[in-house]
Amino acid sequence: MKTTLDINDQLLADAKALAAQQRTTLTRLIEEGLQMRLRAQSGAAKAGRVRLPVFKGRGGLVAGVNPLSNKALLKALDDDA
Repeated sequence: MKTTLDINDQLLADAKALAAQQRTTLTRLIEEGLQMRLRAQSGAAKAGRVRLPVFKGRGGLVAGVNPLSNKALLKALDDDA
């Protein structure tokens, strides 16, 4: 389908140069750009509510580690490495 667009002169020149560099047509470059924007738009609409993974395993903290102390947690991490 043919259509007419008003595009900024510099943007058009940059797009033509990129199309030539990638050995593709200006039409294909514009189509790819539109497809990317439309996919991003529909992806954002579908994203909605995010479910966070929850660990349901057993275990917990190592005995003697105070979970309210950053210093104790960092020390426990260093002991593991």
